[in-house]
Amino acid sequence: MTIQVIDAPERQRYEAVRDGAVLGFAAYQKTAELIVFTHTEVDPSLEGEGVGGALVQAALDHVRTLGLRVLPICPFVQAWMVRHPQYGDLDYRRPATRVTD
Repeated sequence: MTIQVIDAPERQRYEAVRDGAVLGFAAYQKTAELIVFTHTEVDPSLEGEGVGGALVQAALDHVRTLGLRVLPICPFVQAWMVRHPQYGDLDYRRPATRVTD
């Protein structure tokens, strides 16, 4: 079965779900201009199976569609972003790139 990642704003987190069971989550705090990722947790029995990576990737893809940036306080999210530089533009600590005509 595939993992579905959903935004659960009432719990302030993205959740990785399979067959109705929450496998892991990425907790956040949202402001008008950014989302601060504070903690990521995955069921220990699933470590090494890519659940955390799939969770972070889907969460960041969603953040991108919202036009927001992220502050990755969570060490897992921060390390994932370093390993995937194509998401570096979302890092709030980096200067925003501007498109000029």
